[in-house]
Amino acid sequence: MSKLLIVGTVAFDAIETPFGKTDKILGGAATYIGLSASFFNVDAAIVSVVGEDFPQEHLDLLAERNINIEGIEVVKGGKTFFWSGKYHNDMNSRDTLATELNVLADFNPVVPQAYQDASVVMLGNLHPIVQSSVLNQMTNQPKLVVLDTMNFWMDCALPELVEVIQRVDVITINDEEARQLSGEYSLVKAAAKIHTMGPKYVVIKKGEHGALIFHNKAVFFAPALPLEEVFDPTGAGDTFAGGFSGYLSQSEDFSFENMKNAIIHGSNLASFCVEKFGTERMVNLNKEDVYARLQQFKALTQFDIKL
Repeated sequence: MSKLLIVGTVAFDAIETPFGKTDKILGGAATYIGLSASFFNVDAAIVSVVGEDFPQEHLDLLAERNINIEGIEVVKGGKTFFWSGKYHNDMNSRDTLATELNVLADFNPVVPQAYQDASVVMLGNLHPIVQSSVLNQMTNQPKLVVLDTMNFWMDCALPELVEVIQRVDVITINDEEARQLSGEYSLVKAAAKIHTMGPKYVVIKKGEHGALIFHNKAVFFAPALPLEEVFDPTGAGDTFAGGFSGYLSQSEDFSFENMKNAIIHGSNLASFCVEKFGTERMVNLNKEDVYARLQQFKALTQFDIKL
């Protein structure tokens, strides 16, 4: 069974959308990535850090999904990373109300020995120095390294981010971030510019408008499934990354043709994530639901053009 190493935050979120609001609930990039990847036949592990205030039941939930939690450090007396945000009516934009780094401020990741030879590494959204530190601990060169990042690191840690980008095979960012990183407005030109920075594949997420993957001169577009309601977009991008990396880990086929399948699987799982607050929908999701919606994606994207 292929090994997937996931690095990212395991955290608390407090979310407000036009549909309601929550108190502190389970969140964090690695949490969403792990839950999403658990729908594939992979040996996955999370490297992260939490405080003593983090409930054991949340760690048990991850373990029950066959996610190795040996690399999640619990800091005695520490407080877990916390983020709070409020979404606007269009659900595409949001205001950050609070960010408390807490134990994340001094996080030094330690990759469990059993996963230092993982074939796929999924670097979730974190400080680029932390992401680089994880790559430095790998005993074998991974077959695939996927990087997710955001505009925050482009603003405050660009030199470190550029260094880690040079070491990855795939980068996943949204369209706004692609334009900021490349200085190009056209996404085609932006992807070409980012290619020169190191990654062989550039995945540009466009939220409710789907996702693009660029490889040299080749481009593939996967639509997002039209949904009746989007309840909470938090974690959708991480869920996409988990489906993308989980599928590739399971298939062990890292060709551009198979990346197309991975994009669809990632989009499919992300479509569930937005239906409830936080991780609720992913926690209660079953493989039958996932497969049924995959059939909807197939019907949405496959057709014969009469010429």
